[in-house]
Amino acid sequence: MLEQNQSKQLIVERSIIKTYRKTIWSQFVRAINDFNLLKPDDKVAVCISGGKDSMLMAKCFQELKKHGKIPFDLVFVVMDPGYNPLNLDVIKQNALELGIPITIFETNIFDYVYQLEQGSPCYLCAKMRRGHLYAQAKSLGCNKIALGHHYDDVLETILLNLFYAGEVKTMMPKLSSKNYAGVELIRPMYYIREQHIKNWRDANCLSFINCACRFTETVGCGLNANHPNQKKSKRAEMKALLAELSKDNPYLEQSLFKSMSNINLESVLGYKKAGQAYSFLDE
Repeated sequence: MLEQNQSKQLIVERSIIKTYRKTIWSQFVRAINDFNLLKPDDKVAVCISGGKDSMLMAKCFQELKKHGKIPFDLVFVVMDPGYNPLNLDVIKQNALELGIPITIFETNIFDYVYQLEQGSPCYLCAKMRRGHLYAQAKSLGCNKIALGHHYDDVLETILLNLFYAGEVKTMMPKLSSKNYAGVELIRPMYYIREQHIKNWRDANCLSFINCACRFTETVGCGLNANHPNQKKSKRAEMKALLAELSKDNPYLEQSLFKSMSNINLESVLGYKKAGQAYSFLDE
């Protein structure tokens, strides 16, 4: 079994830096360099949810530590928010097969969020998970936490903010924590397309959990059909919208991504900075 796992690890690792060098590995390194995500002697808590994105991120970090020029340390953290035993076993088995030495810590987030009758359980769950991850990283002596959000997540977030929050706002490649001094969140998968992650997963015959929360165990990307908050995922709606619009304009997603670093302040009615609102009339 050990030899079999080691053989699979080598195949998976080779595929990242060989077969998917252009679409995954180079994009991972590019994000690290473009956004200055790593510095010498950083200690990074790589946050693993058990899905394809975070598992690939963990393998990319291992490769970077082996072949990169920047000395840094890694801790692979799995937060158990209340997974059922089967899903937790899948995470453990995948980590073992892929050679990822995970550290698991427990929370009761699912128990708390599932009791909600109003508001967005997914938003609250994400916020609570983030807080627990920051705290765990701090306790392990880490100064950074890495999340596996990819290019498509960024696009969907832009549209979600436009349509439902009335803001021009995106998912940032790195953020300094306001509540945990000295801890920074980084997103090194920022340039990687979801389809390329799926291609890597399928080519290596890998199988990961999806969301695995109680809301999605019975209804794919929506909520549990019996829960009062049952509704279609807004993020899934944005994904479908982008796919439909891209049929007529293959450069649409690229333009949307670029727009977040190309905002013309002379042609907006107002903007916010450090919590302060400014109007075009001010100037």
